[in-house]
Amino acid sequence: MHRRGVLGGLFGLPLLAWGATRDPMPSVMWDYHRLRLLGDGPFVFDERVRVNVPPFAEDSRQVPVEVDARALPGGFSRLLLWAELNPIPHVLSLYPSAELLPVLAVRIRIEQATPIRAALLGEDGVWHVGSAWIDAAGGGCTAPSVVRAQPGWEERLGQIHAGRFERAGNQRLRLQVAHPMDNGLIGGVPEFYLDRAELRSADGEVLARLDLFPAVSENPTLTLEVHGHRDLQLWLHDNNGNEFLAAL
Repeated sequence: MHRRGVLGGLFGLPLLAWGATRDPMPSVMWDYHRLRLLGDGPFVFDERVRVNVPPFAEDSRQVPVEVDARALPGGFSRLLLWAELNPIPHVLSLYPSAELLPVLAVRIRIEQATPIRAALLGEDGVWHVGSAWIDAAGGGCTAPSVVRAQPGWEERLGQIHAGRFERAGNQRLRLQVAHPMDNGLIGGVPEFYLDRAELRSADGEVLARLDLFPAVSENPTLTLEVHGHRDLQLWLHDNNGNEFLAAL
């Protein structure tokens, strides 16, 4: 009986290690995107990285995605988000300060049913990956722009609407920016999108830096949560060189 128990424990070890890196979806594109975005460093699929999406994308041009990794111990140095089967998969990269919580919400485009991935680089040097599946009728990346069909959209370009909500000493920020976020997949319409953003304190300290990609929806919304810091600023830049700044 003792030998059987020891053997069972030994055989269980590789199963646990293998299960931690086995794709829970699975997806034929996982290995490609892992190497392209995460490199060849260690990773683990981690249920503590929660990726919340609706079961079906009613509007494939405006799909809400929430990432909540507050259950992970310690801090993180990077967060990547991508939609695996999109023609433009990469949604954003987030580089946080110590004051930023591992909570993020954004609206994205999806072209078809796809896995959505969020990967956080923890203090342990390991990428912790959360996954979700969203079904869709498709076409969100190649549908005509709603923003460009609205009269006077150029005059509203870069306008920022924001709400701030206090939660147990933290500030949750919900932002919406007027911008078409053209992805270059519509005939005759070149790429025109917000490519960088910074959340700053009142004295200019960068609390979060984001690299944005055209998979983000038009008139993008973004939710972040920061500890302390009641007076904040949002700086934005697009690929045409326009800059926008708003006090929150």
